[in-house]
Amino acid sequence: MIAVLDLGSQYSQSIARRVRECGVYSRLLPYDISLEELRRLKPCGLILSGGPASVYEPGAPRLRPEVLEAGWPVLGICYGMQLMAQHLGGEVGAAAEGEYGAARLVIDAPEEPLLAGLGGELDVWMSHGDRIVALPPGFRPLAHTANTPIAAMGDAARRLYGLQFHPEVAHTPQGQAVLERFCRICGCAQSWTPASFIEEATQRMRAEIGEGQVICALSGGVDSAVTATLLQQAVGDQLTAVFVNNGLLREGEVEEVLELFRDHGLRLRYVDASAAFLAALAGVSDPEEKRKRIGATFVDVFEQEARSLGQVDFLAQGTLYPDVIESATPGKSAVRIKSHHNVGGLPERLRFRLVEPLRYLFKDEVRRVGLALGLPESMVWRQPFPGPGLAVRVIGEVTAERLAVLRRADAIVRAEIAAAGLAREVWQYFAVLTPLRSVGVMGDRRTYAQVVAVRAVAAEDAMTADWARLPHDVLARIGSRIVNEVPAVNRVVYDITSKPPATIEWE
Repeated sequence: MIAVLDLGSQYSQSIARRVRECGVYSRLLPYDISLEELRRLKPCGLILSGGPASVYEPGAPRLRPEVLEAGWPVLGICYGMQLMAQHLGGEVGAAAEGEYGAARLVIDAPEEPLLAGLGGELDVWMSHGDRIVALPPGFRPLAHTANTPIAAMGDAARRLYGLQFHPEVAHTPQGQAVLERFCRICGCAQSWTPASFIEEATQRMRAEIGEGQVICALSGGVDSAVTATLLQQAVGDQLTAVFVNNGLLREGEVEEVLELFRDHGLRLRYVDASAAFLAALAGVSDPEEKRKRIGATFVDVFEQEARSLGQVDFLAQGTLYPDVIESATPGKSAVRIKSHHNVGGLPERLRFRLVEPLRYLFKDEVRRVGLALGLPESMVWRQPFPGPGLAVRVIGEVTAERLAVLRRADAIVRAEIAAAGLAREVWQYFAVLTPLRSVGVMGDRRTYAQVVAVRAVAAEDAMTADWARLPHDVLARIGSRIVNEVPAVNRVVYDITSKPPATIEWE
């Protein structure tokens, strides 16, 4: 395992993902983690992320000095490099000119293992306004750019390295190769695969659950499907999967999920709690409040089901790493983006112990695990769907009538993208019912009807995303069908915002 210490970079999660793509497990950890906690995790090496601060500013993130002196190989990236330099006796100062975006890196020490075999020059991505003015004792410069005399540094004897550029972003084409070399410097076995994760997670779940009884929240999405299948493999008949119809599902989804999972061998219970969820959401427009009420109602339903099953000790959920990251408690280097109903939305009175075997996986990793478990591709490649369902795609108050409008519009979006053969190319695509009304003309009559927004994004892991460039004829068919087939709608708009600054969902 390689520990990534998060110093506040927007790319911190990408570092962890890129290391995993090297076949090495990685975890994103707070920058001020104690030496004792780090030793308990037994990392092979540490990566210090970038961050927006300057090392000489009051209140800037600081490492515990003993972490750098514990003997682990360390790779500092951008701010992490500068912080390492300052801690070890070097000097950091403001650059006369900042360096942001693409740059050409000239390698000055091609024999160094971190950069060996990569050629004389690399295209890299920079994002900094400070630079190393004086190297710490024992370090030497490894590379430079036109604006940055020390763009990489290293102390091979202590296996300490720093990069001023970002190897984790796609704009550094050979960045993955740099990270692979650091993994080799750390002595990591490149053995983290879906099969190894399944073996480790199964053993961990058996140890954690023991003889306890588990209910699993099954939504029909890949996250909960993989969670349930892992638990079935780990504890067998101790698991009961519960599929709750919260009234916030897509058109035809209840029937589709029931048919799919009844053939899959899971012990499955179906609960129609749509009336309870709609009652809880009555009059609520704030998205955070929606999520929290959905989380509370979700627990109420599961507690009722648990009582009917007898003794139940654990509630299993398909929580993923992006859910955890986006629900982070404000403070230190993380900010809360939104509460995920299965992370920040759960009430403190929860009477079950939570089991979350996928808590540190990204979506693409979950899909690979699902395929390794033998789940059908139709299940593994189901489009991501938010835990709060259509409640966060109905902007404003959620009512049965507004849900019906959205369901029909959303079904059209999904059908047309599938018909165009784009379902596997686009990460996520859906309709949003806005609170807006607009004037239109239909059949020579004035209309004043609702506005639907269409959202489609391209992404690898949902931490970042770009709006999908859908063909114009596909968009035209979507718009035409919605205004013709959904009586309450007379206008369709397409969302062309990336993440960041937006999120994928509107709420």
